[in-house]
Amino acid sequence: MQITLTLNGRRCTDEIPADMTLFTYLRQKGCYSVKCGCETSSCGLCTVWMDQKPVLSCSVLAARADGHEITTMEGVQQEAVEFGTFLADEGGEQCGFCSPGFIMNVLSMVRELPNPTDEQIKEYLAGNLCRCTGYQSHLRAIKKYLAHKQKEAVR
Repeated sequence: MQITLTLNGRRCTDEIPADMTLFTYLRQKGCYSVKCGCETSSCGLCTVWMDQKPVLSCSVLAARADGHEITTMEGVQQEAVEFGTFLADEGGEQCGFCSPGFIMNVLSMVRELPNPTDEQIKEYLAGNLCRCTGYQSHLRAIKKYLAHKQKEAVR
């Protein structure tokens, strides 16, 4: 079957098998930030945006992306590096395997919730698993990043 979508701002038309997942399609297109840790929608590593909303690419058929805009971390590198610096400074990036999916969700949350509470942050990011940290470093990084973004907005 043929699909046409916008991937990180670039229009793509490809012939794909009907059962191909979006995860597999994205990896074949060179989007190596998209990781897969579970293949059961349980870990959040494969998070990408479909029309600016986070989805788990391991559980979405590529055919569902037809006509949609897909964004991976490659498409938001500047923002990803900015938040990634806060994450590393707080010790939240140890092995880094979970970071791309986590960063995609944080960037989405920041766009959706301008001033989230701790509970809203925890709820929004509940589907992101990290085997290295206790999540406190993640929470500190998010709070410092949000404070930084608010200061930028005031300028």
